[in-house]
Amino acid sequence: MDRIKESVISLFFPRRCPVCGDIVEPFGELICPGCVGELSPVRQPACKKCGKEVESGRMEYCYDCSRHPKTFRQNFALLNYNAAASRSMSAIKYKGRREYLDFYSRAVCVRFAGMIGRIAPDTIVPVPIHPSRMRSRGFNQAELLARRMGRQLGIPVSAKGLRRAKKTLPQKQLNQAERLKNLQQAFVPGQLPRGVKTVLLVDDIYTTGSTLESCATALKSMGVETVYGLTLCIGNSSDNP
Repeated sequence: MDRIKESVISLFFPRRCPVCGDIVEPFGELICPGCVGELSPVRQPACKKCGKEVESGRMEYCYDCSRHPKTFRQNFALLNYNAAASRSMSAIKYKGRREYLDFYSRAVCVRFAGMIGRIAPDTIVPVPIHPSRMRSRGFNQAELLARRMGRQLGIPVSAKGLRRAKKTLPQKQLNQAERLKNLQQAFVPGQLPRGVKTVLLVDDIYTTGSTLESCATALKSMGVETVYGLTLCIGNSSDNP
């Protein structure tokens, strides 16, 4: 029944490609076949902490993770944050292209279902946005991604696991030290089901890891033992998502 409903909706509101923005052909696909190549999947070797590509398989951690210990156990990243990914993420957040998350959630589940099954998270927690931003935007892209993933993987989602208590400056305007300071006490404990020990923390973009770090610290203060991250995109610290 859901597939029939989706097909009917697609006839009146054709699905648009998350890369080029045009109507997807052939009908029923989530992305134009010719646009897939514009996205850059993260390849191995990758940092065993943040998931960023590294130059050599002899490198266990990237330069940043080797110098700055992280509270989260490991982050899994789907794509390198290139120009195509940047346009797509911006369209989701600022142009309301929430349907693009159908493609990204499916891609995440196809690639990382086995890994997520092995870590066996008790729940998925999306990185929250500030209430004022929720009012102006109307949605939290991390929560929408988490809910799509939860349905496909059969994992409960705790959308209120964390709260955004502080309205921070845009991270893209700050360097790494300023980002960490900017996010101090920005995320505070919310509500988690009783007995949660392992959490999969979901966000759209990883740059320096300051957001995941702040969220992981708040989750551990609630008794969570292990925090994993999953982000759609990952960029160098010099990138500005």
